[in-house]
Amino acid sequence: MAKKDRMSGNEAVAYAIRQINPDVMPAFPITPSTEIPQMVSTYIANGEIDTEFIPVESEHSSMSAAIGAEAAGARSLTATSSCGLALMWEELLVAASNRMPVALALVNRTLSGPININCDHTDGMGARDTGWIQIYAENNQEAYDNFIQAYPIAEHKDVHLPIMICQDGFITSHAVENITLLEDEQVREFVGTYEPEEYLLNPGKPMALGPYSISAYAMEARKNQEIAMENAKGVILEVADKFRALSGRGFGLFEEYRTEDADFIMLIMGSAAGTAKQAVDDLRKKGKKVGVLKLRVFRPFPATEIAKALSGCKAVAIMDRCESYNGNGGPLGSEVMAGLYREKIVIEAVNYIYGLAGRDFTVDHVYEIFEELEKAVGEGKTVEQFRYIGLRE
Repeated sequence: MAKKDRMSGNEAVAYAIRQINPDVMPAFPITPSTEIPQMVSTYIANGEIDTEFIPVESEHSSMSAAIGAEAAGARSLTATSSCGLALMWEELLVAASNRMPVALALVNRTLSGPININCDHTDGMGARDTGWIQIYAENNQEAYDNFIQAYPIAEHKDVHLPIMICQDGFITSHAVENITLLEDEQVREFVGTYEPEEYLLNPGKPMALGPYSISAYAMEARKNQEIAMENAKGVILEVADKFRALSGRGFGLFEEYRTEDADFIMLIMGSAAGTAKQAVDDLRKKGKKVGVLKLRVFRPFPATEIAKALSGCKAVAIMDRCESYNGNGGPLGSEVMAGLYREKIVIEAVNYIYGLAGRDFTVDHVYEIFEELEKAVGEGKTVEQFRYIGLRE
């Protein structure tokens, strides 16, 4: 039976971890993810789970320990944010290339500099090419639901890749919302036990982990890793269907909100999708055909599916909560536009930058963006690409 409660996003993820009862959690504190290992260690101290908690001296060490535990056959995880993820950089690539299905609760926070502890997607986007699956949440409920789905996705025999479950720092991680929880038994049955086919402590079956790979083999390993990422897309949809049957909640690669007849669509990730949805509801009452495509899965990137979902509209605003510093907009804008081009879908596409370092993003901003798209299509007005929303003049 479902249980109703009020929880912050960090509490919700920690509660999901308690229900899953993983084997090992190394962690090092960093704002705004510190509460997650703090709460899990409390569950352990109270005897509610038997996870082995390992306090370490840095985030680099926490990911190293998680990889070591996973290699030994233990289900492992950690949590971090911002500079902590950056310090893990080397180990993120090791986890993915060694095909370790480690789970990471990433509470998104901007990276320095200048120093700031508020939300944007700089950390997650910076790790976008490390080989990790990335799933983003709009609210606390989704943060909880996504974490429960993490291990069935990552540990699937056709995937075996690490996974980041992402939520927006402070906006969801610390804000308290109503949430519906599954029973412990339901979660443990859904996630199942981890029974890896290959692991270091398997007696009588010696194996090497992380050996030097000469040129004649390294490229094939990379290709296999890429195939696993491609496979992850189907597995994510399969797990989402099973979770929906269990809970009545959720969706697959993205959510389409009032897009069926929309002329203008905003494509966005994370908590700001709620703001965009409210603005869409307001504009619909005024007769405007607008909608929101909320991206849930950033890796593997569903380029073809997004392009098809946008094919019926006249213009799309692609919203990046991150700056790539490439002189050509944000990572989401670049990948969506590439997908549209490959699918030969010709619509007006404008990339905006918003919400950096916690800058407010309001319904008025959404109204303004939709009005700009409408004028671009209806009046032929030129729209500035890569404009910063809410920038002080």
